[in-house]
Amino acid sequence: MKNEKYLFLSFFITFFLFTNILISSTDNNITKSQDWIVFPYAFSSDSTGLAGGVGFIKQGLLQPNTTLVASLFYGTSQEITTNYQKETANLSGGFLSFSNLRVPYTKRFFFSFIGLKSYFPKDNYYLLSGKGETKEEDRIITSGDDNFLFTKLEYVLPIGEGLDNPEGNYHLVNGFAIGREEAGNGIPFITGRTTIGIETFYSHNSFENWKSFSKTPFTQWDTNGLRYYLQHENTDYDLNPSTGYQFLLRYSKDYGWLDSLQSWNFLEFKYNQYFNLDTFSFTKQNVLALSLWTGNSLSWDHTQNYSNGIAQNRPPPWEGARLGGYNRMRGYANNIFSDKSSFYVSAEYRAVLDYNPFKKNSLLPVAIDWLQVVGFLEAGKVEDEYNFNLLKDMKYDVGISLRALAAQVPVRFDVAYGDQGVNAWIMIYQPFDF
Repeated sequence: MKNEKYLFLSFFITFFLFTNILISSTDNNITKSQDWIVFPYAFSSDSTGLAGGVGFIKQGLLQPNTTLVASLFYGTSQEITTNYQKETANLSGGFLSFSNLRVPYTKRFFFSFIGLKSYFPKDNYYLLSGKGETKEEDRIITSGDDNFLFTKLEYVLPIGEGLDNPEGNYHLVNGFAIGREEAGNGIPFITGRTTIGIETFYSHNSFENWKSFSKTPFTQWDTNGLRYYLQHENTDYDLNPSTGYQFLLRYSKDYGWLDSLQSWNFLEFKYNQYFNLDTFSFTKQNVLALSLWTGNSLSWDHTQNYSNGIAQNRPPPWEGARLGGYNRMRGYANNIFSDKSSFYVSAEYRAVLDYNPFKKNSLLPVAIDWLQVVGFLEAGKVEDEYNFNLLKDMKYDVGISLRALAAQVPVRFDVAYGDQGVNAWIMIYQPFDF
């Protein structure tokens, strides 16, 4: 199975988000506890080798709605090749997150952060831009650091649903939002929940095996900066909508501060629409979900090179206009396509099954409220200019997915087929989420 590194990272993100539970009514079937939860775990993949670690969870730290998650991990020794020399290396690192802290003395400001410091024996990168010709053999496989830190400060505007419910709380029964039959599809900003926010981002990625990839002109790529966004949520239930819409307008900017490789920017827009369909005898909910995402890096200059093969003022391949991976173009390797501009559309048919053998299983550590079967189709392209060429000769993939609402967080296993083969992904949240 490809992209094992991202399956590994998704384990930590899933681990984090499982505990980030909605604060709902007392009929919630999740047991709320103020105690520390400590547990060991193990994992194995081609990118990490056999690894193990210990995780820590603390809910309600400082405030009732917050969640602290931490983890330390280490892997067994793996044989690697670094600049044509045989060596050994071990996975190592730590993960830390703290979410949903209401800023003291405020009602509508919320703060969160998430960070990872890690060393991977066999990391995978596609450093050069690729509109469609990029192939699996074009990747660089290298040991090195993979670190990131993201912080977010958001303000819920006192309009629409945000006026009386800035936290976005829902009354849930068996994984469905109750009393929301009339929600969604209202007038933007008059109804729904609107948020403005600012995020900081920092990532550090090093490439120890740089000599074996002749076009790699440097041994690391650091980026940092700010994101500014406007987000509007107008659905019946944001984690698994059955009706309504969402949209996001976001601008990201690396100002070239500190150790940033080079400055860049990226402007993006995303829109999701949901239609509640008639159910069958064996389903509880049927939904047609549609998504559109497009963006452009205004700073990217194809006429000049920062260095051999790397355009001036372009984002790194894990930022900006990129396709491939667990959210967009799931039939392709993570971030395999990246360029100045992007366009992507997707359709999913989501059916929540009436049958759920896990619902009252006391052996499971968390509640499984429902199972969902999904079929999906995706199309997308990246280009060196933002024009109608984005709609020509697009890449396509099709796939199926099995999803579950576990601890009130959607968890999914997606399998998709594109013209470069099959990819499988384990991830949390629906792929259209922000």
